[in-house]
Amino acid sequence: MRDTCLPPEAVSAATETARAPAALRSAAGARRGVLLKALSGLVFAGALSACTVTPPPEAPTTRASSAAIALPLADPTLGARDPVPRAGLPSNAALTRDFLELSFALESGRALPRFTRFEGPISITLSGPVPATAPRELERLVARLRSEAGLDISTGAGAANRITVEFVPKRQMQAEVPNAACFVVPNVTGWADYRAARRTPRADWAALATRTAATVFVPSDSAPQEVRDCLHEEISQALGPLNDLYRLPDTVWNDDNFHTVLTRYDMTILRASYAPELRSGMSQPEVAAALPKVFARINPAGGAVARLREDPTPRPYIAAIERALGAKARGARRTAAAQEAVQIAAGQGWTDTRAGFAWFALGRLSMKDDPQTALRAFLNAGAIYRATPGAGIQAAHVDMQLAAFALSAGRAQDAIALVNRSLSAALEEENAALMATLYLIRAEAYETLGHTAEAAQARLDSAQWARYGFGSDAAVRARAAEVAALADAGARMN
Repeated sequence: MRDTCLPPEAVSAATETARAPAALRSAAGARRGVLLKALSGLVFAGALSACTVTPPPEAPTTRASSAAIALPLADPTLGARDPVPRAGLPSNAALTRDFLELSFALESGRALPRFTRFEGPISITLSGPVPATAPRELERLVARLRSEAGLDISTGAGAANRITVEFVPKRQMQAEVPNAACFVVPNVTGWADYRAARRTPRADWAALATRTAATVFVPSDSAPQEVRDCLHEEISQALGPLNDLYRLPDTVWNDDNFHTVLTRYDMTILRASYAPELRSGMSQPEVAAALPKVFARINPAGGAVARLREDPTPRPYIAAIERALGAKARGARRTAAAQEAVQIAAGQGWTDTRAGFAWFALGRLSMKDDPQTALRAFLNAGAIYRATPGAGIQAAHVDMQLAAFALSAGRAQDAIALVNRSLSAALEEENAALMATLYLIRAEAYETLGHTAEAAQARLDSAQWARYGFGSDAAVRARAAEVAALADAGARMN
């Protein structure tokens, strides 16, 4: 299930300023309110909707002035085009461990008693008020699934095994599943059938002996990028793994939601899921026994499968992330939960994406009350991600946040360097919202430096991505206004 979360207190700094009578606000205080509003808004740029919520039943805090922020961006890699190591496929031992953990549990932690998949050809159809971009996105995805994962899958009706993608108005969908951007359910034929079958064995993944039908639900009024992202994640989970793992850096199957299109790693896991050595109904030991042969064939450079030390993510970490980014906690409780996740990661000795995401969450949640802590958290997250193969898109999101801080502090050259470091990863990930935001930051930074031609070009570059990423002209204008407010705050400091 793809999650979305927009905590209302993330932008409350701006509303506090707006509510105060004008005679009681100093100019500095007003500027601070605008700055914090803009910084808070940028938290949600691109795929920064990353958060964890409780899924539907088994289906799916005086504020510091920014002028006081120390911005230690003297980094020799700042001008490097791609400082994050690229991801190769893991060893076959690691793939085996990942496959078993992905395939024999749900996101809730509930164990699955048997392996299931579709047996035979699969067809995918679209229904409901289908967005104009959806058919083309589906065709692209299906072509990749055929060529990269080797699946017998097609668009249109016809196969006995079917996946339906039903588009439902966002308001209607969120009335039932408030925090899900999209999700997939087995054995239902549409929205009405889902409402009738939820909380029954028919819609329970754990009750399946084999997969024959599933329906993916996507808001019909989503931005084109969100439609695409939902198709990638939910169709892949209809086909294969039902679990998400915080420790995996290079996959859509991670509740951090950074990766938005299927990766080489994901295609490898899906290819293994439909290997002839496997079949629906196999137990975990039976699948484990078959996987060495499977991965030897599809990843011959991966070496022999040896037993690896288990590396589960403790439920207290998951619970802390859920409290930090979910819909129930408020204010200081969110920040405390993110701090708890950071402490758990440190106690576990993690230097992987789990530690990075805990720091990232703390950065997100500290921006209103403690920008200095937020900056430190983003710097820590960035250092972890830049050292992690396959975490280029995560590092790019952190750099976007740091670029926003740099712009608001009047350090336009640093902002440009951070943008430049991020662009290749954002482009490779096809993240239009992030690309548009990065170009907007570049445009405002060039404008600050008096480079009007470069600023104009950056705005044109942003426009190429913005409508696809944000969906509406109003959303595009809102993002541009947030970035312009950062530049204005930075100019007042100089």
